[in-house]
This record gives sequence, C-alpha cells and structure tokens, in this order.
Amino acid sequence: MRCYNRLVLARRLLLVMNVLLAGAILIAVLAVYWWGVRPLPQRSGRMHAAIGSPGKIVYGPRGVPRITAGSEEDLAFLQGFATAQERFWQMDMLRRLTAGELAEIVGPAALESDREMRVLRMRRMSEEAVRAMTAGDLRLLAAYARGVNHYLEQNRGKLPLEFAVIGYEPRHWRVADSVLIGLQMLHVLTSGWQNEARRHEMLQEGDPVLVDFLFPVRTGPDVAPGSNAWAVSGSRTASGRAAMANDMHLQHALPNLWYVAELETSDGLHAAGVTLPGLPGVIVGHNEQIAWGITNLHFDVQDLVQEPFDPRTGIHGAAGARRQAQAEREIILVKGQKPVELTVWVTGYGPIVGTSGTEAWSLRWAAAQPGSFQFPFFELNRARNWEEFRSALSRLTGPASNFVYADAGGNIGYQAAGRLPVRQGCDGTLPAPPDCQWSGFIPFEDLPSSLNPESGLIVSANQNPFPEDYKYPVNGFFTAHFRATQIRQRLGARTGWTPDEMVALQKDVYSAFGHLLARSIVAACERQNSRDLEEAVNLLRAWDGQMEQDRPQAVLVALAERHLLKAVTDKAAPGKGLLYRSYMSSAVLEKLLRERPEGWFKDFDGLLVTVLRDAIEEGARIEGATLSRWRYGRFLPYALQHPVGGRLPLVGTYFNIGPLPGSGSSTTIKQFSRQMGPSMRFVAEPGNWEATRLNLPVGQSGHVLSRHYKDQWQAHYQGTSFPLPFGGKETAGGLEVIPERD
Repeated sequence: MRCYNRLVLARRLLLVMNVLLAGAILIAVLAVYWWGVRPLPQRSGRMHAAIGSPGKIVYGPRGVPRITAGSEEDLAFLQGFATAQERFWQMDMLRRLTAGELAEIVGPAALESDREMRVLRMRRMSEEAVRAMTAGDLRLLAAYARGVNHYLEQNRGKLPLEFAVIGYEPRHWRVADSVLIGLQMLHVLTSGWQNEARRHEMLQEGDPVLVDFLFPVRTGPDVAPGSNAWAVSGSRTASGRAAMANDMHLQHALPNLWYVAELETSDGLHAAGVTLPGLPGVIVGHNEQIAWGITNLHFDVQDLVQEPFDPRTGIHGAAGARRQAQAEREIILVKGQKPVELTVWVTGYGPIVGTSGTEAWSLRWAAAQPGSFQFPFFELNRARNWEEFRSALSRLTGPASNFVYADAGGNIGYQAAGRLPVRQGCDGTLPAPPDCQWSGFIPFEDLPSSLNPESGLIVSANQNPFPEDYKYPVNGFFTAHFRATQIRQRLGARTGWTPDEMVALQKDVYSAFGHLLARSIVAACERQNSRDLEEAVNLLRAWDGQMEQDRPQAVLVALAERHLLKAVTDKAAPGKGLLYRSYMSSAVLEKLLRERPEGWFKDFDGLLVTVLRDAIEEGARIEGATLSRWRYGRFLPYALQHPVGGRLPLVGTYFNIGPLPGSGSSTTIKQFSRQMGPSMRFVAEPGNWEATRLNLPVGQSGHVLSRHYKDQWQAHYQGTSFPLPFGGKETAGGLEVIPERD
C-alpha cells in the first residue's frame, strides 16, 4: 500500500511538472510571438496612406526593398515607412542620443552624453536648421516624417522589443529629428575642437617643436586626390568598363548604421545603395548612369575662440570689447532621479565648451552657421553625368567629404564637397583669440576635383587631397598615406580587375607601416646584439607584414607600436602623452624611424630594443609566454553587441555576434580596431549593374527574429559579397500602398 501511494504521488508530481513545463513553454512561445513576431514588418497586402498616387514596396533577396512611387514626395513617404518598419528603435535612439535625451529613458548612465549634446546645442541647431531650410528640402523631409509616423500609427501596441524592455513609448517623428540624424553624422566625423584642446594642453608642459612634430597636416607621400574609395578606368578592368568601390569605416554597430534600398519614381529617379535611417535618398550607390562613393575629408571645420570670461555674469571679451553671452537653460530628465539643470553660455562665436584659467573657449562650427543644413541627395540620385553630379554636390554643406565617381560612359572622377572655412588670423591648430576670423567658405569651384586622370586611377583613403600650393589655408586631421598607397600599388600592379576581386581587395590586411616597424626593430636588435630577444627577432624577420588572425608577429608589432608611440609622446610632452590623438600618428612614427631627426632620442636603436622588450612583456601577460602561440585574432576580437537585447539574461547571446578573431589595423586597407571597421562594402561597374556587389556587416533588419537580422554576417566576415538588385521586371506580391482617397 505504501509503495502504491508513493507511485501515485510520483505520478502526480510528474503531472504537475509536465503541466508547469507546458505552461512555461506556452508562456515563452506567447512572449516570443508578442514581442518578437508581432513587430515584424508588413511585407505584403494592401495599405492605405496619405500619398498622391499608388506606390509599392517589394522585398527582394536579403530583405532589400524596391520602393516605387509616383513622385519624390511619395517616395520619401514610403522610404520613411519602410525604414521605420525595420529600424525605428535605432532611429529613435539616434535622435535621442543627438538631442541629449537618453538619460530620460536609460537613467544616469547617459547623463554625461546628454550634457555634451546639450552644450553643443544639437537639438537647438536642428530646430534652427528647419527654420532656415529650403522649401524643397523641407517638403521631402516632411514627407519622410509622415511615412515614419504612418508606421507608428499602424503599430501602436506592437513596437519592437527594445521599447518594452526599456519601458517607454516613442514620440512622433519630426523634420527636426531627421536633421538630428544628419547632425549626429557631422558630430562623429568633425570633432576637431577636441584635438585643438589636447594640443593646447600638451604644449603647456611640452617641447613646442616636438609637439608640433606630432601634429602634421601633411607627411609622407600623399596620394592625390585622396574610408576607402577608388575608381579605375576601363583600361584596368576585365570588362573594359570603368569601375568604383567604397567601404566606409565607422564605429561597429548592431543594428548596422546603413539600410540598403532601391528607390524609383515614375518621372526618372532610379537609384540603389545604402541609405541612412532617418533621412531620405540613397547616400552611396548608383543610378542608371553613374555610381559614387564617399570618404571623410577630415578638413577642420571647427575652431575654439579663446577670450576672458566671467562665469557669474556671462561677460566675455577683452577690456574695451566686452560682450554679454546668452544663457540657455537646459533641463535634462533622468529616469529614476530628479531632473538635472544645466546652463549653457553662448557667445557670438558659439557655445562655451571649455575653459583654461580665466579664459573660456567658444566653439565656432561650420554646421552651426546659418543655412548649414541642406540635403541634395535626391538631386544626386538623379544625376546622369559628371556635370549634374557636381551640381548636386555644390549644395552639400556637410560632412565635408571626398566623392569618388564612375559612369557608364567610362569616366572616373573625384570631387571634394562641403563647407570648408577660410581662416584669417589663425590656422585652426590651437584655441585662438577673437581676431581669428572666418571670411567665408572655400567656393565649390575651388575645391579639389579631378576627371579622368592619365593614370586611370583615383584613390581616396582619408589622406590630404589638397596640393601643397593650394591657395587657401589647409588644416585638418587627415589620415596617414599607408592605406591610399597600398590601394594604388595593388590596383596599379595589373589590369583585368573584376568586381569580386575588388571586394577581395577591400579585405587586404597588409600593413606597410607594421612591416617597416618590424624591420626597424630587427635591424636595431642586430646592431645591439640582443641575443636574448632572438625568438622574437626571428619571428619578425620572417614576417610578411600581414595583420592576419593567425600571425603572432601582428600581436608583437601592434604592442610595439603602442609602446613606441608612448615613448614618443612622453618625450614631446612629459606626463601628457595619453592626450595625444592623431590619424597621422603612424606617419609621424614612420618619419622618426626613417630619418631619426635630432632633438628626439640619442639612441634610437636602444629605444627600439626597449620597445620590443616591453611589447614581449605585455604580450606574455595577454597571450602567454610562448611567442609562437600568440594569435592576433584573440588579441583583436571582432564582437558586436546589441545595446539592449545583448544584455538580456539567457537569450542575450542570440542578439550578439562574436567575439570572433579579427584582422587588420589602422594602416591596412581593411581598417579595423575593436571600436571600428568597414560599415559596408560596395563595388560597381556602371552600365553592367548585374555585377554590382554590396553587403552590410550584419543584416537589413533590426528585429532579432527576422531572418535578415544577421544573414549577411558570414559573407562580411569572410570577405565575400552579394549582387545588389536593380530594376528588372515587375514582380508579384509585395506591399501595395493606395492613396487614402481611393
């Protein structure tokens, strides 16, 4: 009887456990459906919307939408809707980040970022830009905003998972929010004032000659005209057509920064490529006649104006020229805490962003000047030739950019674009007194430009594209020549290039600088007879300069560069070396290694031996004592984390990618670090659009349960790509959009 009772009890317990398990599974399934499946985009059927004529959104391979409409305004509306379906949470985060409104939803962790954006007046700048906007730009951005808001109205109660996790409801999209997206890109790509501040601080206790040496505007063999983009004439391709390629290097992000789309209107606009969520039009891509790519120009468009300032009253300026700064009161809402009040003082030059003793630094920024937000990308998307391409770019205000061009007629070209200030009374390298003035901006016709150079090659990798005898003062934060030189050497070494071979070239990880540093260390150790370093020296001697995952030498060289740069910066400004930031640092070190100028080190060989010892010691702590077992891929992992989903317990890893072994460096064609890398890869042969290749690092969708969340990852990681759909016959299915009056 006792055994029978135990058996009955066991069966009851098993039944209860099964019921509980079934309930848990049901709850999990319902949760997945409610927060993961319901928010997925509508890809078929019919939808009524406030557009002028019928439109359609048809989704092709990898979730790339083909959006067709009767007019530009309707196209902007449908692009806003389609992008919001996949990326609205990302768009909302970017506008909050730029406006300084993140702490309101995530708490004190975002307070410092919010303060920075409020001091820079990003939200106020966006509102001022809307008031000064041309009627045409305003019309398109307003249509885009209506499309985004149509998505919100259709999806209240089934927004992406991130809104439920954080616990807030988003507000409607405004034209000013699209401007904020543009300003965020400007902020990322134009942070010159911080370099001025760092240089100023280094000079306070450093050797001015040596400090100036660390901040060259031009060094090494700059390749004219100038994140990688190149164009080649038909004499260098297998097809005989001109070709161009572009891979923009930006901060790692999940979801990815870009969204791929094909856009078409019934009156002749037809373009495909990457778009920026929050803004209409194709940013990089091609239409039926031309293809184009972009790299950051790195021209300095910010200045710090230094003058006496009384923080109690806001009075600034020297005696006899006193002026009153305007006080702007900012209230930063903080989740779980009291609001934080902030007073931003604004002088006639801009907001005060820093102080030095009794002096204050006001930020003069090209982006804050009247009329500094124009959006000519639909004009660019329509351009049919070099003249129309340049006409569209003449209206681009920023970010200051290099544009690389190719067309179906076989032409290749380069054009710098953006508002670049003409300085008088200063050079923009340090905080300057108020007599440092801007007399205007360099006329578009005077910006660097090139069409069909004799070499048949155009290469832009953020290097200085301005000739030494340029008639306007040049200051910027240009990149060392190594990537541009390697691209030019590879492309110029042979003919017969195909699009897939150019994709492979975008993944090249040879570092000419790393190779030079390795050879210099080997030679120094041989002259110093440093036999205790024989294992490391032998490894470096046999190295081919490839910053590949499996190379122990790549770890050694990366660490050696770090220690050499520390020694150099500490020599120039003792105790201030950690302030040094320069895209030119590798070119500075190259000059020291090749020329060994006076005033630096009495014993360069001894310095290099010490650098190697320090690199080995640090590497042993990271990778172990056996040098031959070091792996660069472990030292430089490639990891993408979703900022919200990636932190969830149990399921967080599904949102993330990696860590996996990384490769490349700041001086390789595939520019890579823990923080940044290629944000897209694009190759086109104008007129042979079936050969176009384009891929993102992850996928189109921001929804983790979408099959397009990370379906492009393996191709990106391995260095392959996909065809970019363009045109073709009208396909069945898709989402038909009907005017509301119908």
